[in-house]
Amino acid sequence: MLKRNTSVRPAAWRDTHIRSLRRVDAAALAATLALTQLVRFGLEPEVLQLGGLTVPYWLVGALLGLAWWGWLDLRGARDVRLIGYSVEENRQVVSATLVFFGALAILSYVLGVPMARSYVVLALPLGVVLLLVARGLVRQGLARRRRAGEAMSRTLVVGRVPGVVEMLGTLQQHPAAGLDPVAVYAPSSGTALPRHLAKVRMPQNMLPAGERPSVEGIVAACREHRIETLVMAASAPLSSEEVRHLSWHLTDAHIRLVLDTGLTDVAGPRIHTQQLAGLPLIHVSTPRMSRSRLLLKRLVDVVGASTALVVLSPVMLVLALIVRTHDGGPALFAQERTGLDGSSFKMLKFRSMYLDAEERKAELMAANDAKGGVLFFMENDPRVTTPGRWMRKYSLDELPQFLNVLRGEMSLVGPRPPLPSEVAMYEEHVHRRLRVKPGITGLWQVSGRDDLEWEQAVRLDLYYVENWSPVQDFVIMLRTVRAVVAKEGAH
Repeated sequence: MLKRNTSVRPAAWRDTHIRSLRRVDAAALAATLALTQLVRFGLEPEVLQLGGLTVPYWLVGALLGLAWWGWLDLRGARDVRLIGYSVEENRQVVSATLVFFGALAILSYVLGVPMARSYVVLALPLGVVLLLVARGLVRQGLARRRRAGEAMSRTLVVGRVPGVVEMLGTLQQHPAAGLDPVAVYAPSSGTALPRHLAKVRMPQNMLPAGERPSVEGIVAACREHRIETLVMAASAPLSSEEVRHLSWHLTDAHIRLVLDTGLTDVAGPRIHTQQLAGLPLIHVSTPRMSRSRLLLKRLVDVVGASTALVVLSPVMLVLALIVRTHDGGPALFAQERTGLDGSSFKMLKFRSMYLDAEERKAELMAANDAKGGVLFFMENDPRVTTPGRWMRKYSLDELPQFLNVLRGEMSLVGPRPPLPSEVAMYEEHVHRRLRVKPGITGLWQVSGRDDLEWEQAVRLDLYYVENWSPVQDFVIMLRTVRAVVAKEGAH
């Protein structure tokens, strides 16, 4: 029988972080309601008539702010599980706010409260924006601390050695998750941990060779290493009943339990849970582009590309003149690329290389700097012209591709458009990246472009294909602006 452990483990940074969230939420809501009051009523005192009762609007705003602030707590918008996870935290904040204002509208209607509609119309969007900005600043501070090795949860990884090694590598590559692996608990297999994971300790009292892990041994290891979070790899050799008993003991000891499902590169909206006789089942929805989603994406492409061409036409004219006057060659370069479902099209770019660039490529293949061998890339390619170097730095050579978007050959966002010679070298699974139109920008561009290894670029493209959403496209376009300005991965 295991002894119940009810001691709270030291994690003062969590309490500090949540207190910071409460403070910034209060400041954001106070600023929201003060600005709303000022914009809607100015400096003149306004009142709300409730039957025979007269209530000043500043008091209405104060009560609204207190209720809003408390509702964020009740809805779990400051839960520990959200710490550091920007997308889920923002979703909770927005969801809680919309529910709050929906309930406010219903109550106002039912009780006949004559609240100024413009007051609510101003407060809702302004409050959401200020809350998200304030939360973002707090997360940036947390990220800085975690990069410095602070504000981390002492973590034990449980599973078989191969799964444990994979999980340790993932956790160490992503310190922003806040999980610091300090020990592992796995069956003894004679396999040593890789050198780059040597700092992680194997519990000395772990397991004799051939013995299965036990709930008692895992709990003892947690106590020994002062564990705050336990991560169970998909390879953990525990039955469902043992996992349930383990979760009870971890709850008593205030230790978080994280289960690895073994799923990779699947976006959150595609994952759904369902209870079956007390057993949580995970459903992964099949990725598909419905007609309405395709129509929406095409509409965004047409509007976005048309707007870009109108706004950037003076810039494009100047660039065309610069390319023409540099060596007398054509301003545009049309190159055959592979598009949707393997179709071919001519991708347009401002010419950034000399006219004999293709003929000289063969002699430069030995100097290929691309990681993976499928792509060709040289950091200091001698075929690039002087104007071409600075155009490439800021991706200005790609502006004519908005014409490809209007013609329906490309999209604003999508996988990198490959050369036919590259497609000929694809492994079978890589052809899945051709199931959507290639894009002017994409996850590959905002995640490093030429600095990426081939396997990383393929993984990003396949992730995009499997998990496309309008919100994801919008986020990628925003990140593209930052990547272009910072010249990330551009050569």
